[in-house]
Amino acid sequence: MKAADHMEKVAAAGCVLCHEIGLGYVPAEVHHVFDSAARSDFLTVGLCVEHHRGGTGFHGLGEREFNRRYKTTEANLLAKTLERIA
Repeated sequence: MKAADHMEKVAAAGCVLCHEIGLGYVPAEVHHVFDSAARSDFLTVGLCVEHHRGGTGFHGLGEREFNRRYKTTEANLLAKTLERIA
């Protein structure tokens, strides 16, 4: 599978965090996990606009506060994403 196809599938699955907190399907954009210069397009999760770059999102809060607030980690969200798209 091509990386672009994988990312399209991840986005189409919706926001993994909204799903986990009981909000159901919310359209998502792709968030690359694990800050790295050589990050992979296969290491991605779907996050809605708010949970991705909004004030209560990963980039708005920063990783530590995001993880604390939602009691999760990027690794956990990645595992949930891979389960959902399998």
